[in-house]
Amino acid sequence: MADPTIQTFCCHHANDTDMAVRIMNEFNTDAYNVVCLTSSALGMIGAIYQILPREQSSVTHRWLSFSATRGRKIIIWLAVADLLGSLGVFARSTLWINYKNIMPAVDDDSSVLFCAISSAWTQYFYTATWMWTLCYAIDMRLILADKKERTKWYHLASWIIPAILTSAGLSILYIPDANCHTATSLSTALLRILPNYFATYLPIAVVMIANPVLYKSSTRDMECLITSSMGQFTSRERDVMDTIKIKFSLINLVFYICWIPNLINGILLWTLWFHLPIKVIITVWYIMAFINPLQALFNSLVYRRWTHV
Repeated sequence: MADPTIQTFCCHHANDTDMAVRIMNEFNTDAYNVVCLTSSALGMIGAIYQILPREQSSVTHRWLSFSATRGRKIIIWLAVADLLGSLGVFARSTLWINYKNIMPAVDDDSSVLFCAISSAWTQYFYTATWMWTLCYAIDMRLILADKKERTKWYHLASWIIPAILTSAGLSILYIPDANCHTATSLSTALLRILPNYFATYLPIAVVMIANPVLYKSSTRDMECLITSSMGQFTSRERDVMDTIKIKFSLINLVFYICWIPNLINGILLWTLWFHLPIKVIITVWYIMAFINPLQALFNSLVYRRWTHV
């Protein structure tokens, strides 16, 4: 999963009174890794299914061509990012089970390095999926405005923004010595740990807010476009609109299901740290471990070519 809490566990832990150590004493890491392996394997299957070439069927309305052409290009890149993100989760959990400690010891530099690299890999590619999800919604608006696709800008946003956010958040967290749990004051802890939470949760929140607005506007514009071009709104057009509304709603729902547990986890940690409900936090971690990598599998269902569109 892509979560800054797990990333802080990559830091050295110098004493047993650390809250992270107390949580890990009640945490079944083997069970957690098995959940990650299962969900990431399903996620990779869903991503590969999306990437595989398929026959493009014709569409009734010209302005729906995004589903078969332009939209398909974005979906493939979304699936590629999902595949690599799930692969990172799968590889990390496999090695954690067999070789490395999920929480490195004081002098275990190799585990710290592996944990940091695998966390950066997973964080980067899942952030890329969030950006491609946003680009898909933006492209829908451009199509209805009869504007050409912004492929170059989509790639710049979806690959460079995640690189900046991931490198900034994790660099502040780990450099120079990966001792992010040795902060001597609250202000120091906020300056070292909190930026990585912002780098992770800000793009999630942006997509959760922007995409429903974009899809709502696109649906309204599409209704106007159908009415103006046809001069009428028949049962055929109404069926098309109903299908599109359902599809857009499910795309939003999948994103919320997959990533809202991460936001809940962050809110609980930062508001209840001194009275942390450990069992609740661990439960949320299991939910994230199961749901986050399944985004690719769910996407393969909601982004597919629908019968009536």
